[in-house]
Amino acid sequence: MITKKEIDIGGKTLTIETGLMAKQAHGAVTVRMGDTMVLVTAVSNYESRADLGFFPLTVEYREKTYAAGKIPGGFFKREGRPSEKEILSARLIDRPIRPLFADNFKSETQIIVSIISADEDNDPDVLGTIGASAALSISDIPFLGPIASVRVARVGSEFIVNPTYSQLEESDMELVIAGTSDSILMVEGEAKEISESEMLEALRFGYETVKQLIELQNELVKEVGKAKREVPEPVLPEGLVEKVEKSIRPGIVEANTIKVKEDRQAKINELTEALIIELDEEYPDEQKTIKDIIHDIEKEEVRGMILNNNIRIDGRALDEIRPISSQIGLLPRTHGSALFTRGQTQSLAVTTLGTKVDEQIIDALEGESRKSYMLHYNFPPFCTGEARPIRGTSRREIGHGNLAERALKPIIPSDEDFPYTLRIVSDVLESNGSSSMATVCGGCLSMMDAGVPVKTHVAGIAMGLIKEGDDFAVLSDI
Repeated sequence: MITKKEIDIGGKTLTIETGLMAKQAHGAVTVRMGDTMVLVTAVSNYESRADLGFFPLTVEYREKTYAAGKIPGGFFKREGRPSEKEILSARLIDRPIRPLFADNFKSETQIIVSIISADEDNDPDVLGTIGASAALSISDIPFLGPIASVRVARVGSEFIVNPTYSQLEESDMELVIAGTSDSILMVEGEAKEISESEMLEALRFGYETVKQLIELQNELVKEVGKAKREVPEPVLPEGLVEKVEKSIRPGIVEANTIKVKEDRQAKINELTEALIIELDEEYPDEQKTIKDIIHDIEKEEVRGMILNNNIRIDGRALDEIRPISSQIGLLPRTHGSALFTRGQTQSLAVTTLGTKVDEQIIDALEGESRKSYMLHYNFPPFCTGEARPIRGTSRREIGHGNLAERALKPIIPSDEDFPYTLRIVSDVLESNGSSSMATVCGGCLSMMDAGVPVKTHVAGIAMGLIKEGDDFAVLSDI
């Protein structure tokens, strides 16, 4: 049976349909706006991967070139590895969905968003988030949604929901807002020096549409939704939690007074191994369970320090920034270089100038374009003291690089004033949080060292929120 739901969004009809395509998936919908259409499927294995320390969710976003009436270029006439746009869109869908699965649910789960029709007006990425939520919500997968996502722009003084590509070119802000029926889950975007009040106004405007889209999905769930799977609560060996608590908590409290990350972690590892040996006879084969309990205690103590004592684990006050140092001109043969260090996070940023020949050619569904400014972010394993294989550019590197690239984009001079191609590379040499924002700072410094006439100076900082009930704390420079 085909079921269809429609709603008017900013003068355009958005349609969610299920029951026609991909019926063997656990949940499948198409979402259409204008002539842009996405097929989204949700599938989850019935076997649990409780041995994993994380929820094994994969989101794939794949553009079909036939969607825009095109044949792939090059020698291989089929779609290859995902482009940066596809990776960024997959991350945009993953982030608001990932926190909303039932606790203890550890089954391999996969969302595939396929772009099957593309016009030159509507970006399919927000449709992908709506489709992922709808597919999960009508399936038996224990997803605690639905959610929805919209893009907000402002042309002149008018806010526009899900703007066209041409409207985005005229806009002074671009925000993607995802949320549930009672709260905002994620905000991502960029703006040209707008005020805090204007940002709040844009969030309120977009969130009203988010709630309408959630209600539309609820109507779909009422008609075709399946009963959700039961997720059994883990059964812990009797007395184990109490014994771990009694033995380890005082040591965790003491370890949390050690300000140096490596020394603190070494102490906690020492306490953990000693406790595992102590409990091995009574609780054999429960090493992972013991480590999970210790992790929960560690998390509880760290959050308690912040909320009760206004002190962070490294001894800083909530609004205290780590020590900062910066140097420029370190590399003798590069056009511009900077080493930016904030605490134990360090970025080596290098700017290279080229000609029009060096511009990046982008062949996208909406047409071919050229890019004369780009920023690339590298996160090698040694920056966190790890040894692991390097297998090409990771999704994290693509996402963090794009975040920093957009932060610096408004200060790049126009082609008329500075007719050069600009590439910034940030090599993260140490990381203890906020490496993308260190990239913003280092990237700006390296451009100035290269003689780029930037419009102004830009810096970045990561912020955090700790909340327990009505108590909360805002953290600067996490």
